Amino acid sequence: MRIDGERILAANGLMVRRGGVQVLDIPSLAIEQGKCLTLIGPNGAGKSTLLLALACLIKPSTGTLAFKGQRLASDHDLFAYRRRVAMVFQEPLLFDTTVFENIAAGLKLRKVKHAEVERRVREYAQQFGIMHLLQRSARKVSGGEAQRTSLARAFSTQPEIIFLDEPFSSLDPPTRDSLIEDLHRILHETQTTAVMATHDREEALRLSDDMAVMHTGSIVQIGSPEEIMNHPANDFVAAFIGMETVIPGMVSSSERGVLTVSASGRDILAVGEAAPGEEVCLCIRPENVTLSTAVADRTSARNVFAASILRIIPKGLYYKIEMDCGFFLVAYVTRQSLDDLSLHAAQMVTASFKATAVHVILK
Repeated sequence: MRIDGERILAANGLMVRRGGVQVLDIPSLAIEQGKCLTLIGPNGAGKSTLLLALACLIKPSTGTLAFKGQRLASDHDLFAYRRRVAMVFQEPLLFDTTVFENIAAGLKLRKVKHAEVERRVREYAQQFGIMHLLQRSARKVSGGEAQRTSLARAFSTQPEIIFLDEPFSSLDPPTRDSLIEDLHRILHETQTTAVMATHDREEALRLSDDMAVMHTGSIVQIGSPEEIMNHPANDFVAAFIGMETVIPGMVSSSERGVLTVSASGRDILAVGEAAPGEEVCLCIRPENVTLSTAVADRTSARNVFAASILRIIPKGLYYKIEMDCGFFLVAYVTRQSLDDLSLHAAQMVTASFKATAVHVILK
């Protein structure tokens, strides 16, 4: 698996074993310079292990890394590489001193001149909005301010690659949103290559140029956010990235790229490539499902089903509607639509979706 473009870091045959158990298996991975790659997957998928291996903070059981085309083979190579990268963890690791001294720590280890230390600390404190905290004890700042300090410390060394391990997971939503926006801006302005591990789809979508979906220690799909979100490679990826409806079925006919799939006694039309008799999974994003209370509502959609509402679940800015159409189907509606349609559990509605909104995965 690789990303097209100029490589800054490449891994080949990367494997990690712990206690005799293989926890990471990456045949190949190339990271493009100046881009942000997010490693996304559930807890235990191997994201942090891969991140630590790429940062050379753990030694893989087998495999090689090449930085800008040069293989990292000797201890000298590894030491030089680690001075050109930075790591930010989920929990900020701050010294018991001022915010200024924490940001300056990496620069002083590199024996940067005093005037340059002063300049860079102030530059990145300004970038992350913590200029007013420079003389405050790092033990007396909030969680968001501590993570901003950690990020400023990492960026002040002007790394060629920054590795981020779930950097926002312990923050409250407003703090998290603000920090994601600042990080996105700074990555863009500095053109710093970034690799970030996260289990949060929203974080990945807001920051990624490319996404790698991980499962049980392997990368199961890699590509642009649009490709991952709309064309998942298998049912695991589909479920993880929010294709809340995944329906197994069998192709009964195929004509001019339009499939008729028999699923739970219903015929569903989908655009795709498969032969009659092949087993498939049909994936439908909830935002592509339209609801109506009319018995036979006019619609351009080719899939129209009577549905019974099973549950209505508040999800913040929208509501998740779970339905039984003979198969399980999920739709999202706004509060306004919920009120306008007077939706409630056990109500019968008409659910519709276009054949082009169905993603077909061969089993």
